[in-house]
Amino acid sequence: MFRLIVLLMFAAAGCGHRTLPKLVGHRLSPDLPYCEALPEPEPSQLHDLIDEVGVPDDHTGVLLLERGASALIARAWLVQHAVTQIDAQYFIFAADTAGIVATDALLRAAERGVRVRLLVDDTLAHGDPKLLRALSLHPNAEVRIYNPVINVGVPFGQKIKNVFGEFKTVNQRMHNKLFIADQQVAITGGRNVGGEYFDLANHHNFRDRDVLMVNGEVDQAQRSFNSFWEHPLSRPIETLLERPVRYSPDLIWEKLHQFSCNPENFLPMLRSRIAAVPESLRERIEDGQLHLTPRVHYISDEPHKNKSTTLTGGGTATDALIELVEGAEHSVVIQTPYLVTTELSQSLFRAAEDRGVRVQILTNSLASTDNLLAFSGYQRGQKQLLDAGVELYESKPKMNAQSALMNGPLEPRYQSSMALHAKSMVVDGTVAVVGSFNLDPRSANLNTESVTVIHSEVVAQHLLERMKEEMTDGNAWQRTDSYNPDKHAPRLRRVRVALSSFVPLSVL
Repeated sequence: MFRLIVLLMFAAAGCGHRTLPKLVGHRLSPDLPYCEALPEPEPSQLHDLIDEVGVPDDHTGVLLLERGASALIARAWLVQHAVTQIDAQYFIFAADTAGIVATDALLRAAERGVRVRLLVDDTLAHGDPKLLRALSLHPNAEVRIYNPVINVGVPFGQKIKNVFGEFKTVNQRMHNKLFIADQQVAITGGRNVGGEYFDLANHHNFRDRDVLMVNGEVDQAQRSFNSFWEHPLSRPIETLLERPVRYSPDLIWEKLHQFSCNPENFLPMLRSRIAAVPESLRERIEDGQLHLTPRVHYISDEPHKNKSTTLTGGGTATDALIELVEGAEHSVVIQTPYLVTTELSQSLFRAAEDRGVRVQILTNSLASTDNLLAFSGYQRGQKQLLDAGVELYESKPKMNAQSALMNGPLEPRYQSSMALHAKSMVVDGTVAVVGSFNLDPRSANLNTESVTVIHSEVVAQHLLERMKEEMTDGNAWQRTDSYNPDKHAPRLRRVRVALSSFVPLSVL
């Protein structure tokens, strides 16, 4: 039964792609002038800014990106000013407005001679493979699909065979999120490409976090990307969608440009903030927000994760996080959207508490979560965590912190609901971790994941202050033996979670 549910979920993800026809039919209103051609970026501007940061050879420049707008603007400026190469690796690359504008930005970079490589997981939730195929038609752009067994170019009958015959293979997904410009600046963390990850949705957004790195450990991130790109599991999209796109490439590319030029799709205020990135970065440097540190480690699972034939086996990122918790002396503070614990993780936290380490975890409440199946798994481990002494906090769907997080042109969206999506940890107030890793068996054993471990008290304290704020009464409820925040969720949600209790923990 459960496998059938998984099949239907994946099948739905591969159906109904109408983005490309809608895009080709896009028209600007007669009273909206077409965009003037964007000025060519100065070839030296990005590298001059990197030189200005002044990162020593044995250090990495680190900047936490807490706000959705800031994370979007940083990516946009880097795409516009990259000179030689852009590499991007995402679990979700949506075909919503944000995704179409992002696709156009990559296309514009390719048109000015930058080599563009985009690697996307095969689930392609909310995405359109034909749109990515259109990008790959440019001679300077390549798109590859990771582990294409259930969606892109896979006939429905073959999907059924794969789900029932290759269950572990089907469930092994690439959950990494990584963007690299000119092999010198990288952005990695929890954000996929889609409007809700950058506070652009009107009704529901994700509270997320990235880290921007300059030089130093970017080399390791680049090696990780290359290993995924060159792995046999990553297939060129043109080999999967052999039938040619019925629209000419020139038409699709022109429509992409037109769509992005429409101020309703790409807010002029965002454009102005993108242009001001160098000045903004200088201000952050002066404020000490961009910190230079010698001990930064970008840790990623191997492209094929583990060779276990079961739904267990762990991975490189899993081992790194376990080692950090086992080495904690005073405190462990965690943010994770999905908290599905097993005997292994419960014993890990119990042992930490037994040696005097205070463990605090912020996760989604039933009222805020976007994943009821995962919340069902969380419910099954709550008592064990509380009995071990772990402090559990659950994020509210409307947070007091939203006004600080959703800044600038996004003010009208302050009233949208917000689900936690950030995956972070601070150990002993001196080690900060930002990554794609959810605290659940899927991240531990199935999905490939990455984490950036930053040994810096300055960065750790900055992150800890933000995380502690989001645990306060205005932003979260504390779950205890005597207080259950589930009562704040609609009754239908409570019923649906109860009906999800049959799903095995190993695949949540």
